[in-house]
Amino acid sequence: MADSGQPLAEVFGHLTTDHTEKANRYRSRRLCPFNNKVPNCTKDKAKNPLGVCSIYHENHPVITCPIRFREDWIITDDAASFFFKEGTHSSSLTEVRLIDAHDKSAGNIDVVLVAYDDNGKVYDFGALEIQAVYISGNVREPFEHFMKDPRRRASMDWSKEPNFPRPDYLSSSRKRLAPQLLFKGGILHSWKKKIAVALNKSFFATLPKLKQVSKSDADIAWLIYDLELIKEKGKGSGRYSLKKVDEVFTEFEPALLSITTSSPGKVEDFIKLLQEKLDEQLETPPVNKTIEKPF
Repeated sequence: MADSGQPLAEVFGHLTTDHTEKANRYRSRRLCPFNNKVPNCTKDKAKNPLGVCSIYHENHPVITCPIRFREDWIITDDAASFFFKEGTHSSSLTEVRLIDAHDKSAGNIDVVLVAYDDNGKVYDFGALEIQAVYISGNVREPFEHFMKDPRRRASMDWSKEPNFPRPDYLSSSRKRLAPQLLFKGGILHSWKKKIAVALNKSFFATLPKLKQVSKSDADIAWLIYDLELIKEKGKGSGRYSLKKVDEVFTEFEPALLSITTSSPGKVEDFIKLLQEKLDEQLETPPVNKTIEKPF
């Protein structure tokens, strides 16, 4: 397991401790092994990409790049098994724009799975949303520090540096997941189309408890993944592999309500805060300054 002071789990698809010829090539050429739209990593900046796929939190990898979920396209197989009957001819389309009734964009759907007949005509579809985790702190600084000397800094201790990067689960749900379900999900649900959400195990664990229903009655399938360390003989530290560890089925509206409803604290505590601020305001005397030679 990684040193707790090393925040970077995977860089350009490989462990920081992986110094095989393949890993070195991916780092030097800034390549993405997870089916990005182009061979190179394009995260943050195309010319100077932030090639961090996952970071460590409490010695466990957390996926911070949505492209990381595309490993071997297992997410589309899992989503298709929810959307369509077994044996259905289907294909996947990435980054499909969703337009509302006013001809305004409601955003792009990460992956749309389409079912088609023997003549290639689309007769059904489902939407797959991929939810990586936001980072609090600064991940570019340790990334660039590591990239200057990958071999010597493979197990660097970054814990003493300011703005140590950590997963921000609250922002991930409030700023990303909830709006996605509210706007794009609302349109899809009105069309009676199913939604699958792919997300990290640790992220799902921070969400409010969702009321589960049977797969046949569900509007949303929560596809829960984790990164499993695979040891490879003769290849140093091995690699992480994407693995589905659970799936949860829910109805649309109860799930949306659970995620978008805040857990209220005590109103008495808020009144106490207001009282303290009011007292502070009333007790502070006005500041009178004499202006010498105003003209």
